[in-house]
Amino acid sequence: MAVHVSSACFSVSIHRRVHRIRAVASEEFAALKSAEEKVSLGASELKVTKLGIGAWSWGDTSYWNNSEWDDRKLKAAKAAFDVSIDRGITFFDTAEVYGSRLSFGAINSETLLGRFIKERKEKDPNVHVAVATKFAALPWRLGRQSVLNALKDSLCRLGLSSVDLYQLHWPGVWGNEGYINGLGDAVEQGLVKAVGVSNYSERRLRDAYEKLKTRGIPLASNQVNYSLIYRAPEDNGVKATCDELGISLIAYSPIAQGVLTGKYTPENPPAGPRRQIYTPEFLTKLQPLLNRLVEIGEGYSKTPTQVALNWLIAQENVVPIPGAKTAEQAEEFAGALGWRLTVDEINELRYLASQIRPVVGFPVEKL
Repeated sequence: MAVHVSSACFSVSIHRRVHRIRAVASEEFAALKSAEEKVSLGASELKVTKLGIGAWSWGDTSYWNNSEWDDRKLKAAKAAFDVSIDRGITFFDTAEVYGSRLSFGAINSETLLGRFIKERKEKDPNVHVAVATKFAALPWRLGRQSVLNALKDSLCRLGLSSVDLYQLHWPGVWGNEGYINGLGDAVEQGLVKAVGVSNYSERRLRDAYEKLKTRGIPLASNQVNYSLIYRAPEDNGVKATCDELGISLIAYSPIAQGVLTGKYTPENPPAGPRRQIYTPEFLTKLQPLLNRLVEIGEGYSKTPTQVALNWLIAQENVVPIPGAKTAEQAEEFAGALGWRLTVDEINELRYLASQIRPVVGFPVEKL
């Protein structure tokens, strides 16, 4: 039986083959080149790598690590840090509550990151790590001074005199004006280079932007849950507002807490609290998208994880921060840089993802 291939199909085939050859031939060069390229966070002077690393899991025993933290996991996290630096990824995001007693953790993530930075600088004094951390808007914290006090505690744990980006982790039930003023004070006192917010709705985002603007301080970023299968920022006006006001969107859980890697199946769902979110029923409906991630990745010699991260990077003004617990994960994340999906592939993936009912997000996003 004769097989007729249309010119359009032939063109697509050749196009993908060229991409594959180029990806293989220049993979190392592309990785090195991408490491040199940085993006500004909003209108601030802070520049970071196009992809960062999230340190939520470091030291945590409430959500990650199967409720256990030991020396083996500590060494794995350190290896993830070192490989990230080796591959040119120098932007790390943590928070005062990650791994803390408040979240029933084993050791504070800030403490670990600070230790890793110190050990790295002993070997390479010229390395610069862009550190982002966050203030927890706890009910008993009131006013601008609470932000400065918490920041100084974070600096002590990190072993640093200043951080690159300080963020409000979530909006407070009250006292937000004081928190925003605290961010401004931190900038003026030279304790931070740039300031941002996290889990802020469009309304609160605009309000924070305007309050800082009166002091001549740009709001650099809004860190929100954003991935192929959680596109609430596109639907609730947050992404459009970030683009309008020149605020960078930092995407946490960019591979849906590991679900977009393809490692989980209906027969093998994730463990712990994630099992309640990514159920066998959800994973069954996710398979067509996962299959397409694999197919597209093959055309670039990339993994589904790298395709999912590249999809976010292609949205422009978005910096994904996947969490790396091992050297292998950090190495894989770096492979999301130095290449680009086509417009057709970007749109196709969005369409396939739109066929899946979105999972529940962080409730404070709607405050």
